[in-house]
Amino acid sequence: MNIQKIANKQELVIEAGRTEKQYWKDIWRYRELFYFLAWRDILVRYKQTVIGIAWALIRPFLTMVVFTVVFGNLAKLPSEGAPYPILVFSAMLPWQFFANSLSECSNSLIANANLVSKVYFPRLVVPTSAVVVSFVDFMISGMILLALMAWFNFVPSWRILTLPLFIIIAFAASTGAGLWLCSLNVKYRDFRYIVPFIVQFGLYISPVGFSSSIVPEQWRLLYSLNPMVGVIDGFRWAILGGESKLYLPGFALSLVLVVLLFFSGIWYFRKMERTFADVI
Repeated sequence: MNIQKIANKQELVIEAGRTEKQYWKDIWRYRELFYFLAWRDILVRYKQTVIGIAWALIRPFLTMVVFTVVFGNLAKLPSEGAPYPILVFSAMLPWQFFANSLSECSNSLIANANLVSKVYFPRLVVPTSAVVVSFVDFMISGMILLALMAWFNFVPSWRILTLPLFIIIAFAASTGAGLWLCSLNVKYRDFRYIVPFIVQFGLYISPVGFSSSIVPEQWRLLYSLNPMVGVIDGFRWAILGGESKLYLPGFALSLVLVVLLFFSGIWYFRKMERTFADVI
């Protein structure tokens, strides 16, 4: 009888990280799940396609060709002393990384609904693994930039050594925005239709096909409220060298916005994380 009473009083509580410290330790403990999700998505992304991973090269290359013809050959916009295809592709790299991260992150929890609703693990693993998959595409697309440099006999300056810094900034911007959209998409499924619009609209308001130097001086700081402006300008400054200049007030503003986006994305994701299993 006593044993039965004790058994009835026992409770099993599974809680998603009782403290912040334990939560971040759990992320390290579940690192193998992170590797598994990222590797699975890499394998599945181009499975049963005729040209496979070459799609990671074809899409940005064709976009670069269109922008070069329209803005470089027809509009005759300045290229900051570099061949126009290199000007465009040095912006295509961070933009494609950002756009792919938004698309993959926003749907990552829903795509893994069975896993999220049945097994405990830090949910942050899911969207961050999606960002890593987009980063793999980013690295593959970098081969096009190397090929363009070889074709045009373009030799970067010492500034290319600072490129890892701007890659980190791009990673922070992609992760922060991705976490926001991932969290919102779980609660409001309308975001599955909003994300493609954000990506398409963002391409036109970001200096991908043209240099941000053509923006009138009095509007440049306001234009830098788009955090990708600072990221793209940073990539171009590092890759092009020479006549390429970094508008420091605008870059500083974009950097602050990226930091806010990154930490607010983590905060909102953690705030909503406890409800994911119920809502999804």
